[in-house]
Amino acid sequence: MRTDRSITRLERLFARLDREPEPPKIETPRMTRTRVVLFGATLAFYTAIIVAVLTTSWLVDLDWKVFMFRPFQQWPELHAFLDYFVVLGQRGPTAVMVAAWLGWRSWRQHTLRPLITLGAALLLLNVTVGAVKIGLGRLGPHYATTIGSAELYQGGDIFPSGHTANAVVTWGILAYLASTPLTRRYLSVVSSVIALGVGATTVYLGTHWLSDVLLGWAAGLLILLALPWFEPLIGRAEALIFAVRERWRTRRRLAPVLPSPVPTSPALYPTHRPAHDADQLREPVGAVAGRSAAALRTTVQRPHGARSERTPVAPAGGSRRPPHADRTPRNPQARPVN
Repeated sequence: MRTDRSITRLERLFARLDREPEPPKIETPRMTRTRVVLFGATLAFYTAIIVAVLTTSWLVDLDWKVFMFRPFQQWPELHAFLDYFVVLGQRGPTAVMVAAWLGWRSWRQHTLRPLITLGAALLLLNVTVGAVKIGLGRLGPHYATTIGSAELYQGGDIFPSGHTANAVVTWGILAYLASTPLTRRYLSVVSSVIALGVGATTVYLGTHWLSDVLLGWAAGLLILLALPWFEPLIGRAEALIFAVRERWRTRRRLAPVLPSPVPTSPALYPTHRPAHDADQLREPVGAVAGRSAAALRTTVQRPHGARSERTPVAPAGGSRRPPHADRTPRNPQARPVN
């Protein structure tokens, strides 16, 4: 029953979507020459940071200096606000908020491209950032063991910063999917401020090294710049989903409708009554009323009627019992002599 209700609601959702006016054509971002140049520069920056940390260069010394400065102790009044602000970089809450907005856009524009693009970007983020985290195994500042060390291959998972990369991708996808140039410009500024703020907040709280945040910014920007290369795959995925939906709707329309079973009722199908009950029903009301209560009870208790009394008939040849030699026949007229 619950499955049928879900199917009915889904059909109403598609019917509502089909009644919406046709949206304007949305232009898909292309991999332009400027985007290719920015992608190459960001990739070079990404590689340089990894090399600087692997070789324990001046960048690692800067990480320790910033951590020993302890910004959360220098400006303690910001701590309460930044504890909440850093949530804008957590994957779960931000993905839910952005997916809600993109889901509404998909509804209005008759397309699944916004949601599929968000899913593809988050998948790329998990694969690329997660692989580097696990491969390098760097410990965070609060778990560092040796001053001046890069703390690599220690079983950690903070390099690059996941909060920072997630903030860049999740909020930057809104600017990437903007429908007008003006909206794209405004959303780019907003997403940049959020991403920079989340990265700086992790350094303030002491949960990440400065190099973690720099690599997180570069990792998120690489994913946004590389998304046009995945647009053909996103388009094929959308076409496949709509094709499956159409096949499912066609199968639902052509499914045979089974007739509902006719309910059985005693009024429609009367039960068989014995002959004596039918005779009683055919008796006049006065005859039934004239009977006594005992007679009625007898009639009810003995539905098959009483057996007719028959007079016993003696056999013509006398008694059927064979005579006994030791017995004398009794004479009813003979009386004992006193």
